[in-house]
Amino acid sequence: MSRIGKKPVELPKGVSASLSGQTIEVKGPKGTRTFGATDDVTITIEDNVVTVTPRGMSKRARSQWGMTRNQIENLVTGVTTGFKKELEIQGVGYRAAMAGNILKLSLGYSHDVNFEVPDGVTVTAPKQTEIVVEGIDQQVVGQVAANIREWRKPEPYKGKGIRYKGEFVFRKEGKKK
Repeated sequence: MSRIGKKPVELPKGVSASLSGQTIEVKGPKGTRTFGATDDVTITIEDNVVTVTPRGMSKRARSQWGMTRNQIENLVTGVTTGFKKELEIQGVGYRAAMAGNILKLSLGYSHDVNFEVPDGVTVTAPKQTEIVVEGIDQQVVGQVAANIREWRKPEPYKGKGIRYKGEFVFRKEGKKK
């Protein structure tokens, strides 16, 4: 039995959900998100509570049960509060700045890196060494943050690069004479 799947998803005030077939659509103050569930689960909406139940007890149905419930909870979280990833830049001369819809990164290359921000995501640089990625879709926010981080991952000797806020970078000792 899925412990996660058993829990119902409550819809807060200002959030509405509608069901058409196996597709659930959640509307909230930040926008609208949809999710298409597989035929292995049944979704019901009653009194601002969304419940998910499996159809049968096959291994696939039980695994889809918890995953579907979690996806619906992520839809509700996205349209109410949204998702946020914070990145830190460490290194001498490394900095970030926003210019319209383009994030300009100076990361020690011979040229500046221009990262175009995709639709549905807002990127801000409150300081030269901080980047904040926000949006209503958790997967897109995480992917954009990972793409930005990919330009200069933190290296283990000096710790220079782009890292997630609070990320621990294992430091290595350099060569000795």
